[in-house]
Amino acid sequence: MIPERAFVKGVVELIRRAETVAPSDYRKALQRALRRERNEIARVQLQTMLKNLELAERSQRPICQDTGTFTFFIRSQTPFPFDVARAIRRAIARAEREIPLRRNWVDPLTRRPLRASDAKAEIHLEPGAPPEISVLVKGAGTENFSRLWTLHPTNDTSELTTRLVDLLQEAGGKPCPPVTLGVGIGGTSSQALVLAKHALLRRIDKPNPDPQLRKLEKSLEAKLNALGVGPMGLGGRTTVLRVLAEAAPCHTATLPVGVVLQCWPGRRGRAVIEDGQLKVIDP
Repeated sequence: MIPERAFVKGVVELIRRAETVAPSDYRKALQRALRRERNEIARVQLQTMLKNLELAERSQRPICQDTGTFTFFIRSQTPFPFDVARAIRRAIARAEREIPLRRNWVDPLTRRPLRASDAKAEIHLEPGAPPEISVLVKGAGTENFSRLWTLHPTNDTSELTTRLVDLLQEAGGKPCPPVTLGVGIGGTSSQALVLAKHALLRRIDKPNPDPQLRKLEKSLEAKLNALGVGPMGLGGRTTVLRVLAEAAPCHTATLPVGVVLQCWPGRRGRAVIEDGQLKVIDP
């Protein structure tokens, strides 16, 4: 098992990678969007995004000034010999100094600024092997358009489509499109939102292994891109890069749906635990 010092060091590097280097599947998706785009303003936006990624990686500086908040998904068959939440707080505080990160944390009532060491990152522990840790980085632009709906249990997917269309029309350029949508269907209300976040850890260049969800994703992508919101809300063919859906069984009398947006760089990170170290890999 990994010692706490190595865990903290590895999480700092995991955050650094997620903040400064976009995943390869998002780079390729933006390049594809640029090749198929005919709107000149949209082309300029996509070109600027790709240049932004190049400069961030070269200079090892954050892709965006909003360095966001973090959701961690940790998978392990055995318990850690230390307080994981404490170790992650230590890593965030260190990352804030070293990368650096913007101080985004405030008291929700007084709005008084907080230190990173006071922040409570969202952490989900899951049994499984091999042991690994993933992080999702989300800024406020996308977080402000997260939604939880309780749909009528007898409805087909048309109501979900209508709500997503309305949501992206309302959002416009505020969540920095082209966005990726994580959609969690079923479970309980809280589970639906976690499913949506978990979906955003998937690579966007891989098809959903569930044929029903794969069909739903493709249908939603076509309808949402037809809106013409486009890069940064200025018009164009690509409003969403992908819709990523996950589902869980739910009570017969309810149908919760959680929706979580991710902005164009798709900031996420993944690391595996090997030989007592946390090794960061391409997510």
